[in-house]
Amino acid sequence: MAYYRQVGEVPPKRHTQHRTPEGGLYYEELMGEEGFSSDSSLLYHRHIPSAIVDAVPWQVPDTATEANHPLRPRHFTLHDLFPGEEWKRHDVVTGRRLVLGNADVRLSYVVAGEVSPLYRNAVGDECLYVESGEARVETVFGALEAAQGDYVILPRATTHRWVPKGGEPLRVYCIEANSHITPPKRYLSRFGQLLEHSPYCERDLHGPAEPLLAEGEDVDVLVKHRGPGGPSAIAGTRYTYPWHPFDVVGWDGCLYPYTFNIADFEPITGRVHQPPPAHQVFEGHNFVVCNFVPRKVDYHPLSIPVPYYHSNVDSDEVMFYCGGDYEARKGSGIGQGSVSLHPGGHSHGPQPGAYERSIGAEFFDELAVMVDTFQPLQLGEGGRAAEDERYAWTWAGRGPR
Repeated sequence: MAYYRQVGEVPPKRHTQHRTPEGGLYYEELMGEEGFSSDSSLLYHRHIPSAIVDAVPWQVPDTATEANHPLRPRHFTLHDLFPGEEWKRHDVVTGRRLVLGNADVRLSYVVAGEVSPLYRNAVGDECLYVESGEARVETVFGALEAAQGDYVILPRATTHRWVPKGGEPLRVYCIEANSHITPPKRYLSRFGQLLEHSPYCERDLHGPAEPLLAEGEDVDVLVKHRGPGGPSAIAGTRYTYPWHPFDVVGWDGCLYPYTFNIADFEPITGRVHQPPPAHQVFEGHNFVVCNFVPRKVDYHPLSIPVPYYHSNVDSDEVMFYCGGDYEARKGSGIGQGSVSLHPGGHSHGPQPGAYERSIGAEFFDELAVMVDTFQPLQLGEGGRAAEDERYAWTWAGRGPR
């Protein structure tokens, strides 16, 4: 995100001496993208950031997938993945269950009550949507407060941990990229400012406000990284640091974690139904993220407010239903906490009766997060465990012969 911020103490000129009160040197670290050629920040550590005293394998949560074959639209009831009070023993990092994934993006879900280990994803950026609950996200850049409706954007290799608050289940929908996640290019000026037609602006992005310093020795950090077996293979390593990695006294730059609340997204509407790009909020390599928020709907006198039937020629479409009333999906079994997969090659749209019922509607009270991918998605362990096998036949009203 090319939006400059400064937090804590930094020297007046980069790559120059920054001394401690005792006269020693702070250790400067450049955290940058695309080989020094894109967004970056400079962090000033009390200790050498590359110092480790141990490195051992860490078994990441199950990332195995299987093909969506035979090709079918699918429905997953994610709240069934964490029944009862099981959430109390899970954390946001190690408790994730993979629903769908491909070589570009992985979609997981977790309900957590435990503090997570220190963690960083060295594969790609993470975009995590808080369905419900509250948490403090502690990072090497400082802390973020996250609550219902917040996206939490964590750049690749940001060391952090999740600390649930309030004693309630923390429900998080996790979008993990194999790339960076940014605002859509069409919302940005050539210098990186969010433009007037963008549905949000820099005032809506909330980064850390002050440094977060912690003490400790022999501190473990879980690192998810690329592994043997091809570009999409994932492995894990547990590093042990001689000092706590939260030792940054100041930083500045254009690369840092931030939150953005879905309620600050200003919907784009029109006289007739607007296509999904009007709802886009973020993008990564070979996928986009869209919001469907409460909004006034189409106002042409002959409009049909629910979506027209459409074929995903190039995309798999995934909708996470996280609030409100889903007019187009009534009668399908979809509700709060559902995920639908409508794969490329399958024509889909409103459930029977929704097309006609929507005529005359002026407002939709719905909340959903959509991910469109440009490569086919495969089913993960969590998706297989939470599938509603009846969904594919709901448009016809009967199942296979």
